[in-house]
Amino acid sequence: MRIPLCFLTLALMTIPSAWAAPSVERASTIKESVNAPRGWVRRSNAPAEHEVKLRIALPQPNFRILEKHLYEVSDPFHEHYGAHLSKEEVDSLVAPHQESIDLVDEWLLSHGLSEAHFERSPAKDWIVVRVPVSLAEKMLDTKYHVWEHITSGEYLVRTTSYSLPQHLHEHIEVIQPTTIFARWKGMKSTLHYTDHVEEKTIANPVAPVMTPSGPVDASCNVTITITCLQQLYNAVGYKPQAVNKNQIGITGYLEEFANIEDLQTFFADQRPDALNSSFKFISVAGGLNSQNLSEAGVEANLDVQFAFGLSHPTPGTFWSTAGRPPFLPDLRTPTDTNEPYADWLDFVLAHPNTPQVISTSYGDDEQTVPESYARRACAGFAQLGARGVSLMFSSGDGGVGDGSADPASHQCFTNDGRNATRFLPLFPASCPYVTAVGGTNNVPEVAVFFSGGGFSDYFSRPAYQDAAGTYQGLFNRTGRAIPDVAAQGRRFRVFVGGKPISVGGTSASSPTFAGLVTLLNDARLARHLPVLGFLNPLLYTRGLGGFNDITQGNNPGCGTPGFNVRIFSPDKYYLLLTHLDLQATKGWDPITGLGTPNFGKLKDIVTRL
Repeated sequence: MRIPLCFLTLALMTIPSAWAAPSVERASTIKESVNAPRGWVRRSNAPAEHEVKLRIALPQPNFRILEKHLYEVSDPFHEHYGAHLSKEEVDSLVAPHQESIDLVDEWLLSHGLSEAHFERSPAKDWIVVRVPVSLAEKMLDTKYHVWEHITSGEYLVRTTSYSLPQHLHEHIEVIQPTTIFARWKGMKSTLHYTDHVEEKTIANPVAPVMTPSGPVDASCNVTITITCLQQLYNAVGYKPQAVNKNQIGITGYLEEFANIEDLQTFFADQRPDALNSSFKFISVAGGLNSQNLSEAGVEANLDVQFAFGLSHPTPGTFWSTAGRPPFLPDLRTPTDTNEPYADWLDFVLAHPNTPQVISTSYGDDEQTVPESYARRACAGFAQLGARGVSLMFSSGDGGVGDGSADPASHQCFTNDGRNATRFLPLFPASCPYVTAVGGTNNVPEVAVFFSGGGFSDYFSRPAYQDAAGTYQGLFNRTGRAIPDVAAQGRRFRVFVGGKPISVGGTSASSPTFAGLVTLLNDARLARHLPVLGFLNPLLYTRGLGGFNDITQGNNPGCGTPGFNVRIFSPDKYYLLLTHLDLQATKGWDPITGLGTPNFGKLKDIVTRL
């Protein structure tokens, strides 16, 4: 996606002459156009003075070379495995041609915008400029409106098309916010979150449950704790040895605050040896992390408590990125209507030493993100992977779409004007350069019913997934398949506002898997080996023996029982949307991916590479 940016902070009033500067008129043609999105209603013209932060993406002509490097350093069979690139090397591979820079600069200057008014990424492949709607409309030959999301009541300032001078089409890949109607949300549905004191554990002694990883306390069928995860995933007794070289990070958005007092209560309850330890807080674009106990966030607390609890004493980082995409039409002052994860990616790409493992529990339906923008964002994740960062994303909480098996009430329709029934994969989980994490529950484990899974409509199936086979159904059977892996996703004992509650969702699964990957990195670093970086090429090959296969469960949605995969031959699977056999298949499936991790086995595998 975007290379690091220092964002413009000059107020509009300090550069009034810029907006009045004469522009050179050139014939414009449509660069991108989308249908009016389903579920959104156009309410009014956008206020002329409303400020938008335009992100202008210049082409990355050498991205395929970067991608080649990414796969080489991530392929355990390649001689360059583990030879990750530096930030400077990555920047050089995503830099645009000088011609593109010059022509875009000329266009901006024609609208009164000199370099004093915008910021460039270090690779010069992104430009960010804050302008009022009135100028944005002139630059893009378009009209912005205030749109309301019918279900949530949220508002966005967007357009359904924009134009550029014809000679710039090949020099500008995408400009946003324009046609993107995504609603960045956490992967924690109220269907899977119970706001009450945690259920009592089993009263009478019950024999441990035997699993592929060994015995697991029977109480883990009622409440998931750090101890449960250590038992389930064969990590009991592992003590990190390279904590001075290793880091783990958690992203926070939408004013979700990670409370340190709650973290200490959690540690006292589940990880006493971690008491009095904390995490590094980093503000992105003015993001806050209020420590008022009443403002503690369920999503943020879940993420930091379990990711940092599993990986202790590895140093942890929590980023809080400011901004909610909705624009409040009754406010006349400028409001950031951009996607907050763009700010985070800009920020983290700017730093040479980022945590080697990062978990994100947020996303949105892929079709709500214009393909041009999704591809460019995905390219940003590839840059981090090439630098040796393992990125985990929750696969979603709606099964194959909306979580509803009722054909009469489902909401899975295309946004292309046809309103056709279609499964809804999630982005950024659908990006082939990240690791998508689905969910399980119970002991022994089965696929949890809400585990997001499916096939991308934007990204083709990467080579590392060729063994996943061919599928038929309401989806792109040649698309990138998700999830890649899975972990527990229900009944997590989390402390919020000083009290324990039960939380579920793939927002629990992603930080769990990230915590275990951090321990795998520790094992490699202790042997003077590089960190794992982009995981998928390893997981689908040499890593296969390190997973617990999940063979029961389905993920309903879109008026169907969801994915139900039956093997007909060693290299081909067929989807059966039927009530006859609702089980996940042996091996990879579009509910739990390769399965859940066996840390002990994976540790043996990765320390021998």
